[in-house]
Amino acid sequence: QVQLVESGGGLVQAGGSLRLSCAASGHTSTTYTMGWFRQAPGKEREFVAQLTRGGDFRYYAESVKGRFTISRDNAKTTGYLQMNSLKPEDTTVYYCAFGTIYHRSSSEADYDYWGQGTQVTVSS
Repeated sequence: QVQLVESGGGLVQAGGSLRLSCAASGHTSTTYTMGWFRQAPGKEREFVAQLTRGGDFRYYAESVKGRFTISRDNAKTTGYLQMNSLKPEDTTVYYCAFGTIYHRSSSEADYDYWGQGTQVTVSS
């Protein structure tokens, strides 16, 4: 089992930046693929970014490409989502997730462990 806790959310003006963190505990000896998703009230959960298990590839939703960067520390116990040039439409709850897949995936079904989410609010 892996437990994930996100932090770093908050209120920021449009054009500003935030860095979300995802702290993992439990069975972290395994290297997992890491994903970030977001979900607005009344909407389906949306893929944001993925970092593959080996750390070789990063994938992004078109809506955040060029503005967001996913990364992980060397110990692979903390993941990050650096968000720059934030827009009001980025306002929502952000979730990190770990999975054991090796392939590229934007499907939440491929991720086994989820954090509780952190709220990001971007004011115009």
